Amino acid sequence: MTEPRAPGAVVVSGVGLALPGADTPDALLRGARAPGHAPEPFDTGARIGRRGHRYKDRATQLALCAALDALRDAALVPADDAHGGTLTVPGDTVGVVASSNLGNLDTACLTAAAIAEGSARSLSPMSLPNASSNVIASWVAIRHGLRGPNLMLCNGPTSGLDAVHWAATLVAAGRVRRALVVGVETHNAVVADLLARPADDLLDGAVALVVEGARWAEERGARALAVLGPYERRAGLAGCVRALLPEGGDGPGVWFTPERYQEPTADAPVPPAVPRHDVTTTVGRASGALGVLQCAAAVGWLGTAGAEAGAGQALITSGDDTADAVAGLLLRGPGERRAPEVSAMSEISALECT
Repeated sequence: MTEPRAPGAVVVSGVGLALPGADTPDALLRGARAPGHAPEPFDTGARIGRRGHRYKDRATQLALCAALDALRDAALVPADDAHGGTLTVPGDTVGVVASSNLGNLDTACLTAAAIAEGSARSLSPMSLPNASSNVIASWVAIRHGLRGPNLMLCNGPTSGLDAVHWAATLVAAGRVRRALVVGVETHNAVVADLLARPADDLLDGAVALVVEGARWAEERGARALAVLGPYERRAGLAGCVRALLPEGGDGPGVWFTPERYQEPTADAPVPPAVPRHDVTTTVGRASGALGVLQCAAAVGWLGTAGAEAGAGQALITSGDDTADAVAGLLLRGPGERRAPEVSAMSEISALECT
């Protein structure tokens, strides 16, 4: 479906968290947690009820919790709707883009092991769908009746920011008026063994954003928490930052660095005076959820004294100079709304969608 009118800027109109020890976006700005002092795991049953757990793996449960929180925050679900089954907008105007690199890895590995030891007949037909790579995005859409495009990204360390970008592209192209972006990872024995990391150094949680055309948000009286600026994907961190922050332009008020970023001794890509934040020191290494977590933390920063009067801009980067690509995004305060900035990739996508 192509909307008859342009959406204007693309804004963040809702944030949802299902994280241990962090209830609000600004809580992600806290410093590193002490080693060996991880908070209690997030209680998914307290938010979605025990019936919401049936036949779903831990990653899907966490994603459902963050999704419900974000939909409520964006006023797309009434506050008194305990399960999020009643949307305030038509379901076909809402899409879903989820990001997780390791979310159902345990299910896939255990399923393969069961088949190897016996046969497919030993598998439960109720748990087998959890081995599908798109199970997280699918269950979020099914639970809330979101009938727009449904995407699942498993794209390495840039996956979370890529998910935010493609959700914004869907909105800018007129495929949907708004999209729910979910980033989720969980730790278990399979994940800890694969990454060779202790469980308390890995994320067990989810975060969600609602990205929406500013026109549609204004029409339904929703507030904008932030405005999405340009997105870039480059071979290295320095090139990505240069593309986002050309010389002579406004510098960022804060930089959300890649996971466990090691500052170089010289030629830092961002001026040393700009504050740095690594959200993974607060909640654990986040893999495919990182970019969505960073955006939520940037919303928290834009709502605090770190940004004046709803203005300012946060620089967000995910990836590694040793990898094939680094993704970057500028997130601006609602007071910094500008004309939509669409990358060449987004323009191509818009043509394909229309």
